[in-house]
Amino acid sequence: MTRKIIHCDCDCFYAAIEIRDDPALAGLPVAVGGAEDRRGVIATCNYEAREYGIHSAMASATAKRKCRDLIIIPGNMEKYRIATQQMHIIFRDYTELIEPLSLDEAFLDVSETTQCSGSGTLIAKEIRQRVRNEIGITLSAGIAPNKFLAKVASDWNKPDGQFVITPDKVADFVEKLPVRKLYGVGKVTAQKMDNFGIETCGDLQQYDKTRLLEMFGSFGETLHSLCRGIDERKVQTQSRRKSISVEHTFPEDLPSLDTCLSTLPNLMEKLEQRINNSKKKVTIGKQFVKIKFNDFISTTVEQSSSTLDLDGFRVLCRTGFERGNKPVRLLGLGVRMKEAPLYTQLEFRNF
Repeated sequence: MTRKIIHCDCDCFYAAIEIRDDPALAGLPVAVGGAEDRRGVIATCNYEAREYGIHSAMASATAKRKCRDLIIIPGNMEKYRIATQQMHIIFRDYTELIEPLSLDEAFLDVSETTQCSGSGTLIAKEIRQRVRNEIGITLSAGIAPNKFLAKVASDWNKPDGQFVITPDKVADFVEKLPVRKLYGVGKVTAQKMDNFGIETCGDLQQYDKTRLLEMFGSFGETLHSLCRGIDERKVQTQSRRKSISVEHTFPEDLPSLDTCLSTLPNLMEKLEQRINNSKKKVTIGKQFVKIKFNDFISTTVEQSSSTLDLDGFRVLCRTGFERGNKPVRLLGLGVRMKEAPLYTQLEFRNF
């Protein structure tokens, strides 16, 4: 079985659209997000802004303190959706197997594509050129035998670049790859790996599946596959939501656990409405609570659940609040969907 996957990822998408539409912004630090005087946050920013340490999800007020000249522009989702639609028109000239991950990124399976002599590398180059010429923004791409590696590769030569991992290079590439690049490895898992002296996939390969299951639970099986560059997930043209959530930033910080608990019924009602409005069947696997304290430190607590359970949300909220025991500026409730197993070995050729 042959598979060639391209991961397309726009560079600073929202900010790039705003700069395209106002060329006077070129070369200036630009961000898209909420106003700093209304407790807004940064959605994205260009590379000039990133040089000041600004990043997405940062409070706009903090971003302005880091860069007094930062230009913060309110988002225009309709304009961004139009650009996404234009990109997908380009993508469909090469394949119908497109899996959107967000407005600004998507997986493309070009295994059966005949354009550009069937070369995933040349297809990615042509797509990038067309996006630049027809839409006026830049796009980076990763080309690899599977989705995991393609996504890693798309970040390798950003911005406005591409990187290819051919099947014969997979083993050498993943051996040196930092484990923090692995799908699903967050801060907690990364710290645990640090404690074991595991820094690269090569280090992780020294542990057999049984030992990884002991160390990391069910995630150990996924780690055993990923550290060897194995990922059998297909490009899903019918996207499947992984979670549904609602959150609210309060005009004034909630000072205590009791005030936080009092907001949960209203948030749960909104979450239930969002789930009911979903166009696809929702199979709940977990529920979670997200808390952001007044110092902008966030924590998320989750537990297995097959239904919406207010008492369960209360327990999670108590646990999360005790982690900071500080006034709360944001509360969120959500559910995660059940997932199917992802990884087994494949053979690839012809890059």
